[in-house]
Amino acid sequence: MDIYYLILIIPAMIFALAAQAKVNTKFNKYSTQETSRRITGAQAAEAVLRANDVYDVRIERIGGSLTDHYDPRSKVIRLSDDVYASSSVAAVGVAAHEAGHAAQYDAGYYPVKVRNAIIPVSQLGSTLAWPLLLIGMVLTSETLFLLGIIFFIAAVVFQIVTLPVEYNASSRALAALEQCGILDESELPGARKTLSAAAMTYLAALAVSVAQLLRLLLIFGGGRRRD
Repeated sequence: MDIYYLILIIPAMIFALAAQAKVNTKFNKYSTQETSRRITGAQAAEAVLRANDVYDVRIERIGGSLTDHYDPRSKVIRLSDDVYASSSVAAVGVAAHEAGHAAQYDAGYYPVKVRNAIIPVSQLGSTLAWPLLLIGMVLTSETLFLLGIIFFIAAVVFQIVTLPVEYNASSRALAALEQCGILDESELPGARKTLSAAAMTYLAALAVSVAQLLRLLLIFGGGRRRD
C-alpha cells in the first residue's frame, strides 16, 4: 500500500460505500410508501413507455433485489421482485428509470450512441488493463505499464459517458411520472431521491476509477523521475 493509495483510493472507496448505503437506505425507506393510485412498477414502466411513444419493448420479471435493467438487444425491461409487482414510490421510480433507458434508445439519444460505440474498446480495456499493469510492475517494463494505463483510461471514459445516460434516464422517468399523473406532488420527491441516490453510485464508481487512474499516473511519473 503506497501513499497514493492512502490519499486517493481510500477516500474514493469511502465515498462509494457511502453512496451504496444511501441508495439502499432511500430504496428501503420509499419502498414502504405506497402510491395513492396503487400503480405497480410494471404498470409504471408501461406508462412511461407509452408517454414516450415506445411500443416495441416488453416488460419481464427477474429474480433478485435491485437487479432491474433494460436490455436493448432484446428490447426487454427486466424488473426485480422488489419492483415488478410493488406499488411503492421506490418501485415506481426504479421501473420508470428503466423505461427511461428504453426511451433513450428509441429516440436515438446521442450519449447512448457514444457509449455503445466505445463498449468494445472499454471491455478490452477492463480486461487487459490490470494484467498489463501487474506484468509491467513485475518486469519493471515502462512500456507495458504505460499500455496498461492507456487501456485503463478507455474503461474510465466509458464510465464518464455513462453518467449523462443515467441522469437523463431519471429525468425522462420523473417527467413522465408527473405528466401521466402516476405520482402526485407528495410522492414525486421520494422517487426523485431514490433515483438521485442510485445515480450517485455511478458517480462514486467513477470517482474510484479516476482516483485509481491518478494513482497509476503518479506511480508512472515517479518511476520515470527515478530513472
